[in-house]
Amino acid sequence: MRETIDRLSAAQHGESRLDEKPPHNSTPDNEVAPELARMDHGNPDPVQHPKATAARPRPVSDDRPSARTAQNFDPKSSTAKLKAAPETPLSTWRLILSIFLPFAAGYYLSFLFRTINASISPVLASDFGLGAAETGLLASAYFLVFAGAQIPIGVLLDRYGPKQVQSVLLVLAVGGASLFGNADSFAELLIGRAMIGLGVAASLMAGLKAIVVWFPRDRVALVNGGMIMLGSLGAVTATAPTDWLLNWIGWRSLFEVLTIATLMVAGLVYFTVPDYRGHSKRSATSGKPLTLRSVFSDPRFMRIAPLSATCIGSSWAMHSLWAASWLADVEEVGRQSVINQLLIMAIGISIGALLLGTLADRLRKRGIATEVLLAVFGALFMLAELAILLRLPIPSILPWSIVSVMGAATVLSYAIIADYFPIEIAARANGALNLLHFGLAFAAQYGIGLIVSYWSPQDGHYPVIAYQTAFGLCLALQVVALVWFAVPWLGGFFRNLHSLSAPPDSEAAPVPPVTDGLIFEASQGIEW
Repeated sequence: MRETIDRLSAAQHGESRLDEKPPHNSTPDNEVAPELARMDHGNPDPVQHPKATAARPRPVSDDRPSARTAQNFDPKSSTAKLKAAPETPLSTWRLILSIFLPFAAGYYLSFLFRTINASISPVLASDFGLGAAETGLLASAYFLVFAGAQIPIGVLLDRYGPKQVQSVLLVLAVGGASLFGNADSFAELLIGRAMIGLGVAASLMAGLKAIVVWFPRDRVALVNGGMIMLGSLGAVTATAPTDWLLNWIGWRSLFEVLTIATLMVAGLVYFTVPDYRGHSKRSATSGKPLTLRSVFSDPRFMRIAPLSATCIGSSWAMHSLWAASWLADVEEVGRQSVINQLLIMAIGISIGALLLGTLADRLRKRGIATEVLLAVFGALFMLAELAILLRLPIPSILPWSIVSVMGAATVLSYAIIADYFPIEIAARANGALNLLHFGLAFAAQYGIGLIVSYWSPQDGHYPVIAYQTAFGLCLALQVVALVWFAVPWLGGFFRNLHSLSAPPDSEAAPVPPVTDGLIFEASQGIEW
């Protein structure tokens, strides 16, 4: 029996000892296994089993597996085969057709609903007599409800999977679009807009969860870029095509079309996406519970999240509403020129998402962290905003295009989060970041409207100083977030300068060189 246990234990570690011949007095395997099974289940008196008593080994240390454990890890064991059998990977075409495209379609609708107010707000303001504050509140209600739903949706996605959550919520968006299109008061518009925001709140996160579950992890940034590129075509649709439809069928009939399209996408997700097989609620390496506290207590998340949220949230707020108002009130361009410029900005988002995903993938292979790319692009975004505020003598489409492309930097943020946390809480981690993204978008969009409304319009246009004050406050928050992100780098840089300026005979301890890893070390209390 001892010989059998030793051989089975060696098999667990990949050592083949089957060629060894057992001694004459050893018990055959087919006789020992039933004895072990009976001993394990019934724990009988050893007197009743002389064979088992004679072959009983000496007590072994805790690190030696039991006979049953060894049996389960035997390559010939049916239990081991069930545990070791991996899930059959899906083919590339099935990944694209049954997972990638359905969730990209859902994100397309989410992007369309998010940015469509920039095109329909003049018509709504005329029909319902809305001011700047009411227009900002109506547009930002989408972001407010969207942000509040991110954490619960993240939990539901991790528990039930992206298929069920996305298809159910899209049905709610169908009701919101129908209510919005038939609204007779500002209150009904607001409720309909809020229902739309809740109904499409899982569109991005469900797609990200599906990508993390079914696609190779080293391709997450690239696939994220492809999905956001296709989804951002919704922003393209919200410009010239929407303006054409408004002139042809009106905004109410437009929302009837959107209602039908949303219902079709809900059916597409439900009937084509594979079922989700859940994962353990504990880390596979540490066995510790995986909760939202694990996300918010991670110092890497707390360092990257403010920069991502302030930049991306401000970009969404400006592109989806206030860019059109700036162009009309400050640049004094006509309605058709505003639509054309919004179209170019929307195309920039689509192209920028793919380029950022590809660039992150290439830089990652060269050892350059995605966090660095996010910080560099965030700094470029702030320079573009400064150029807009100062009204530098350059074509306005250049800085505004950079502002819009920053909205596609979620490609980088979610790829970073996928590296920080295990798959078991991927949706909750993305939800935590999304909560900050859309929370900042709501605050920026509604806050800009409140600030601008403090000035009285002149000939139907708000003054330049009103927009400069509102946009400048957003820029100040982004600068603070960038400094917070760069604090470890700056601290290490100044320590190195101090060590270089110290006398040669100084006894001060040498300062290690600054590396990217110093910024992105994991929490010491959490092991993934």
